[in-house]
Amino acid sequence: MLRIAVPNKGALSEPAAELLQEAGYRRRGQAKELVVVDQENDVEFFYLRPRDIAVYVGSGTVDVGITGQDMLADSRTPATEILPLGFARSTFRFAGPAGTDRELGDLSGARIATSYEGLVEDHLAAHGISADVVHLDGAVESSIRLGVAELIADVVETGTTLRQAGLETFGAPIMTSEAVLFSRPGMELDGAAARSLEVLERRLRSVLVARQYVMLDYDIPSAQLEKAVAISPGLQSPTVSPLHGGEWSAVRVMVERRGAHRMMDELYEVGARAILVTAIQACRI
Repeated sequence: MLRIAVPNKGALSEPAAELLQEAGYRRRGQAKELVVVDQENDVEFFYLRPRDIAVYVGSGTVDVGITGQDMLADSRTPATEILPLGFARSTFRFAGPAGTDRELGDLSGARIATSYEGLVEDHLAAHGISADVVHLDGAVESSIRLGVAELIADVVETGTTLRQAGLETFGAPIMTSEAVLFSRPGMELDGAAARSLEVLERRLRSVLVARQYVMLDYDIPSAQLEKAVAISPGLQSPTVSPLHGGEWSAVRVMVERRGAHRMMDELYEVGARAILVTAIQACRI
């Protein structure tokens, strides 16, 4: 049975749970459940703190895990990323009081507060910079006002929290991050677990692809069919069916979600009608 570590709380938890549920896996019934056995899919889910997941996977206690790339780097645990999952995207950056104008080379000797001590130390060391990194478990924005540090390094999404604290980012990002499915390097699984991992990866990929596409259906005068197909070529080519009477055709095609409304406008202009867009739950490409 494949053992999978998933986040038990925080920003990673709900998106990970939704992704796995869309991929056909059992979801825990309540937040207190720490282990869920999905017999039908031959997997076992362990709900762990996102920061601890890398350690459990690295030690071989569980086979694969889902966590953020930033937490993975901060743990300093060797890992093999299997699949980026497209959620919990963020940027990790240095920040200081508004008006701070520094570059990476100016940080030598500075006191920097962060919840990601390993990540920051490794980044500074890679650039030959020696600084005093102060570890805090949270609310690093307050550390400058309280005199604990001169600067901070933290996850930045919108920057609103920093601005409210009178801070702003400076310099290049330390890293960009998103949730990933990962394993330990050189992991070897037995036949059943290996097959379960192949299925997991295939299902997750199918959901991620499905989230990027929609199914587009429309009717078009047969005389305008080639123009319509040129607008909506799809992955390979559309499915075209003649409607009763022969003057109109029905078209079904899989298109990218982000361009669907523009495509609908263009199709309408060339004569398409009854234009429908429906979501795709999962697919195999």
